Amino acid sequence: MKKSTMQTIQKWGNSLAVRIPGAIARTAHFEVGQTVAVSLQGDAVVLKPTGLQKLTLAQKLAKFDPSIHGGESMATTAIGAEVI
Repeated sequence: MKKSTMQTIQKWGNSLAVRIPGAIARTAHFEVGQTVAVSLQGDAVVLKPTGLQKLTLAQKLAKFDPSIHGGESMATTAIGAEVI
């Protein structure tokens, strides 16, 4: 995977912004809404995740894909003595 790319700095409100290419974001495990620490190390700008993103139940269910998760599903009919 290519670990660098050329990007153009854009204006975003009163700040500047650079898009993170999808392949790099996936490799870095960045997610939409995740917080990152932005720092300078010498002349390099470094982004580091500050922790795991806290997902709501609705967000977790929206991300669930049975084809990725081995076809798992929730039981909707009683198998034993449980109450559904």
